[in-house]
Amino acid sequence: MKPLFFILFIGLMSSNTNAQIPSKVNFDDYEKLTQEVNLYRKDRLINWTTFNQYSKESNTVILDTRSKEMYDRKHLKGSIHLNFSDFTQDNLARLIPDPNTRILIYCNNNFGDDPINFTTKSYVPKPVFKLPTATNRSSKQSIGQFPVQQIQLEPAKELTLALNIPTFINLYGYGYTNVYELSEFISVFSPKLVFEGTDVR
Repeated sequence: MKPLFFILFIGLMSSNTNAQIPSKVNFDDYEKLTQEVNLYRKDRLINWTTFNQYSKESNTVILDTRSKEMYDRKHLKGSIHLNFSDFTQDNLARLIPDPNTRILIYCNNNFGDDPINFTTKSYVPKPVFKLPTATNRSSKQSIGQFPVQQIQLEPAKELTLALNIPTFINLYGYGYTNVYELSEFISVFSPKLVFEGTDVR
């Protein structure tokens, strides 16, 4: 005969395994927020000239959301740091107490010619085979019923995974709507840029 505590333990394990734990992630609400931000963001994409002008005005901060390691190595002069993984309402309130503050953001994909400090994040999907609508049945080389020479490889389109997009969405979601995003791709060797960090000579 098994001890009573063992039977109770097994019973608790079984009930916990089958219990439906409600998810705290509401994808429907996030999708609605993303659509709202998509429309709002269109008028908030600015070139370097405007970005630089805004950065010198009062009640404005440049926010860098890359990793702390990357930020310490090289970042735009005067920018402040908050790792994207640490994005919470409390952390934002401590760093930027006034939600009306103008926030300028940029990410890895804005600066070229420096793959160490500004690695472009992108994804290239696997090639897709495109089958023809008509086949040449006289062909000796074939894959299934389709001749090899008629099977085309559809070119894969590179998908850029820009950090500034989720940063914008999260800032907006936390009530920081005075956000502007650098939309220009600039060489790090441009004399217009001034960087700080351990990798800056």
